[in-house]
Amino acid sequence: MTAVAQHPTQDVDLEAVPPSPRTQDADAPPAPTPADRLVLRCSGLTKRFGERIAVDNVGFEIRAGETYGLLGPNGAGKTTTISMICGLLTRNGGEVLVEGRPIDPGATAAKAAIGYVPQDLAIYPDLTASENLAFFGGLYGLRGRPLGARVAELLEIIGLTDRAGDRTEQFSGGMKRRLNIAIGLLHRPRLLVLDEPTVGVDPQSRNAILASVQALGREGMAILYTTHYMEEAERLCDRVGIIDEGTIRAEGTRRELVGMVGHRDRVSLAANGDLASAAAAARRLAGVHEATAREGGIDLLVTNARQLLPQLLLDISTDGVSIRSVEVIEPDLEAVFLHLTGKALRD
Repeated sequence: MTAVAQHPTQDVDLEAVPPSPRTQDADAPPAPTPADRLVLRCSGLTKRFGERIAVDNVGFEIRAGETYGLLGPNGAGKTTTISMICGLLTRNGGEVLVEGRPIDPGATAAKAAIGYVPQDLAIYPDLTASENLAFFGGLYGLRGRPLGARVAELLEIIGLTDRAGDRTEQFSGGMKRRLNIAIGLLHRPRLLVLDEPTVGVDPQSRNAILASVQALGREGMAILYTTHYMEEAERLCDRVGIIDEGTIRAEGTRRELVGMVGHRDRVSLAANGDLASAAAAARRLAGVHEATAREGGIDLLVTNARQLLPQLLLDISTDGVSIRSVEVIEPDLEAVFLHLTGKALRD
């Protein structure tokens, strides 16, 4: 089975990888986690496959307690990028530093600071949940009582304590995904790398996974999260890098990225009456950038719809138009992606 190759096989010096506040000994004081500590810095990452450039000069930083999202469609270069960051794939150019230590395929000691959760499940179906964690814990150098305690702790964190003795071939897709994440957390990494961890799971398991990622970020872990789901990036990520065709098109907080499309809201009115006249009246209002009559309604592009809407509806109604319903669509990362690339996120 090839899954083992996706996790480090060297013994880990646990003194060199201090525990996170949640997982350390209960009698010990919490380990300090400065919010401004730089955990990951990568720059100029480039990867070619023959004549094709899969990743082109990609770079970003992640600090302790920050969740950074790589948002892009399938084939955008997300998995190739994180494979270079984790030292699983030789790069043609660029640099990766994790806590100041360079990462490359041969840097086994430096990789101890990384917990990698691959998109493909890296678990043994014929072993129980506990046995899977114990096996991979042994690869990380954990032994005896510390290993048993860590296995029990992680089973509780991922909500599988009551299924600890069940073979994982009996698990749902969501349960397998959660166990996959626990394996990546066994050695208490400083940087957790998650490659599309909710693909193919049911909504309940998806919410459980997202809640777990949010909790890890609050506890001070640096997280690199790849996804093609806009709503996941908006829920989880402090900053987002929008990647397409191997290039980071834009980077920033949600507010900063949405600002690129001008904070304009789309308003769709279902209405009856003289819609052309109503649209013309709407265009005279400050803050209305576009107003177009269509069959059965009016479509508008406005600044701050929530503030403008009462006056807009009043003016349109005065013109003898009867409004049946109102839909307001505020800018989101999907709109930003469309603005930057000229295509929808899932194209």
